[in-house]
Amino acid sequence: MHVHAHGRHHSGNHPHTHTNIGTGVLAGAVAATAVLVAAELLGGYLGHSISLVSDALHNLSDIPTMLISWLALRWAARPADHERTFGYQRAGVLAAFTNAILLILIALGLFWEALQRFRHPVAVHEGWMIGVSLLALAINGGITLALVRSRRDLNLRSLLLHNFGDAISNVGILAGAVAIRMTGAQWLDPAIGLVIAALVLWSTNGLLREAGNILLEGLPKGMQLESVARSILSINGVQEVHDIHIWTIGTDLRALSCHVRIPDMHMDESEKILKSILERLSSDFHIAHTTVQFERAGLPQDAGYHMPQPLQSSK
Repeated sequence: MHVHAHGRHHSGNHPHTHTNIGTGVLAGAVAATAVLVAAELLGGYLGHSISLVSDALHNLSDIPTMLISWLALRWAARPADHERTFGYQRAGVLAAFTNAILLILIALGLFWEALQRFRHPVAVHEGWMIGVSLLALAINGGITLALVRSRRDLNLRSLLLHNFGDAISNVGILAGAVAIRMTGAQWLDPAIGLVIAALVLWSTNGLLREAGNILLEGLPKGMQLESVARSILSINGVQEVHDIHIWTIGTDLRALSCHVRIPDMHMDESEKILKSILERLSSDFHIAHTTVQFERAGLPQDAGYHMPQPLQSSK
């Protein structure tokens, strides 16, 4: 006999919680970023600053990625249907993965442009750098603060990290402009460009790995398969756990399926074991969607409590 149980979605972990906040923030962020890109391109052209132009191109890439993220949030809010039984909750993860790839390509382009400027130095006008970097810091800092409330969503967290990195870059450009004014060291401008590119690569690495792990249906970050299995084994009545799989459907929705061997007993007793398993998975591991298949064993020879068998790995 087989018993399938599906855990309910908990409102606190529901991926739609931040949808309204996220879409509103992204709409304002796109408009603000468009203004910033125009200002940085103008300032970089008039001030002959590779760091401003590089940052402008960097921020220009934010506009399509924000639009992708906005669409992902809208898709994630759609209900499940007959073709997509889990809905569109992976849309945000896919957007984060796409954003990470774009950021890596941009960082490589920034590296190249900065190295070219080392070979062919150009005098910069630090006044333009100072003014535009202050404007950029205000805009990117504001977007970062607005996204903090939605940081649990992987899609929005990618934009949060992106804009936080932009704000740090703006601080670097501002400091470099002041240093150039004081010392006349023109090499600082392409050097800042290299630092910006390095920051982009650093901030993108973790995001790319996490999004890729979810798309490959890997184990949720920070979770150990053996710990979950042993927790199920510790429940009274469970003799064996095997064929256990754990993955992430969306940013906040974890899923599990497994086979559990229990003694031959009345269905009411097996329902109690099932309830204990679901409660344990929800409270200890935040797994909201579960499929548990029971396999009946013969009655144990000794009456009463039956000790769990050692964990057996799935094959």
